[in-house]
Amino acid sequence: MDFDFTKLPAQDRYRLLTNFIGPRPIALVSTLSPGGQDNAAPMSFFNVFSHDPPIVILGIQTRPDGEEKDTVSNIRRTSEFVVNMVDMAIADHMLICGLPFEADVDEVAMAGLTAADGLKVGARRIVESPCSMECRVERLIEYDRRVIVLGEVVHMHVRKDCLDENGHYVDPSSYQPIARLHANNYITSDRQFEMRAPDIASFTALKAKTA
Repeated sequence: MDFDFTKLPAQDRYRLLTNFIGPRPIALVSTLSPGGQDNAAPMSFFNVFSHDPPIVILGIQTRPDGEEKDTVSNIRRTSEFVVNMVDMAIADHMLICGLPFEADVDEVAMAGLTAADGLKVGARRIVESPCSMECRVERLIEYDRRVIVLGEVVHMHVRKDCLDENGHYVDPSSYQPIARLHANNYITSDRQFEMRAPDIASFTALKAKTA
């Protein structure tokens, strides 16, 4: 089947893109409201964009009525946010944070999570998250009803058991983030496997023998 994206309705484009591009990591983004309450919202249009400089990217669409989401309003006002990664231990809490609460509701507390002050940004991190990244806005790119947020990671909090004994690499037995597939379908990374590319000289030699 073929789909002409220049003619396809937006909702059909969304369905196809999110069905086939996955799993997508979930950023539970925490920001501060004008009144100082903790706002938190899950975003699955999210990924790391660069390591030098360290840039993460968010794609945040308006609400169905066209109103800007609280996360975007807070990011515009403060130029700061925290990306909190999500594992199974806080998966249900993440869903609560995604409910359409009023702007002055402390969503972190409402979801039964714990907020802690950031070290370099005003937005607070979520203590229960296995990894939290304090970010400052590098730039905002406006696309009609969507804002692309590029954030520079200025500090990272990592739960100690998520790293190996040298503190260099993730321990896959402890750090198992969940990711979004499509609709209400998610996946967890508890079934990991290692793949190594062949040595190019050995590979080309084998190809030459079988040609």
